[in-house]
Amino acid sequence: MIRVNDRCIDEEEILREMQYHPAENADAARRAAAEWLVIRALLLDRAGALGIDVTQEETAIGDVIEREVDVPVPQEAECRRYYANNPSRFRSPDLVEAAHILLPARPDDEEERARAETLAGELIDVLSASPDRFGDVARARSACDSRHNDGRLGQLSRGDTVPEMETFLFNLEEGQLSPVPVKTRYGVHVVRVDKRVPGRALPYEAVADRIAEYLKEASWRRAFAQYVRLLARSARIAGFDIAFAESPLVQ
Repeated sequence: MIRVNDRCIDEEEILREMQYHPAENADAARRAAAEWLVIRALLLDRAGALGIDVTQEETAIGDVIEREVDVPVPQEAECRRYYANNPSRFRSPDLVEAAHILLPARPDDEEERARAETLAGELIDVLSASPDRFGDVARARSACDSRHNDGRLGQLSRGDTVPEMETFLFNLEEGQLSPVPVKTRYGVHVVRVDKRVPGRALPYEAVADRIAEYLKEASWRRAFAQYVRLLARSARIAGFDIAFAESPLVQ
């Protein structure tokens, strides 16, 4: 049982709240749910102290936050400084144009995957000697619909394919064939990169609104954390140790 001033939070309430706090395990989800219920109780008590009608709890909580959590608006100088200090965040994506040959093999069938890997190795040897045959081999061997276009996958950016494939796509040189078979959950692939298009820096004007929104959100989280910390210091909380530094709700 958790007590916040004169409010009690029982285990059943925590268990109901857990569904809204997905986490890596049940203990983490339970803690997140309990923490939010403690914060909610603090906010409702503050609403009552301010004379706000708490019969509509969500509205009351929103009114408290709007009244008492002061969030400074990020100025352009701050936004430009963030832009200058984080150049890697403001680039167009790296792109590759690639082709592949898919030899299907189920992840749980070791024999099937071994056969596919052996065949992929043989195809790599053939295509290393005769690169112009890639389209013919793709049409004859690939289980992917891209075989109808000589195995071409078009332009790809990071996140467009599975990580195992991406590792090769963004490390091969233009015109290079993968020196080894590429194993993924779908099977075994022979991969070729046809063209690389490196990302470029985006101008400040193109990302100014995004930066301002991000800084405003970060500022709100800090301001809310400070506000809840003040409420907690003047409250009576038993059965729960609220740890603001680790809380994803208020960071």
